[in-house]
Amino acid sequence: MTTSGLPRRNPGASGRTYTPPEPRPGAPSRALRVRAAGGWERFMRRVEARQEPEE
Repeated sequence: MTTSGLPRRNPGASGRTYTPPEPRPGAPSRALRVRAAGGWERFMRRVEARQEPEE
């Protein structure tokens, strides 16, 4: 038994693209979080550079 001449569907081929959800009000944006993470890494490197070698 075959169905009528309907085209075969491919899952996920609806033509829609994924858009990330908007952040909640008051939540930091992704760009701000990335920038903050970079600043934190620089801060930690400076702290490590200032520490004197332990004996």
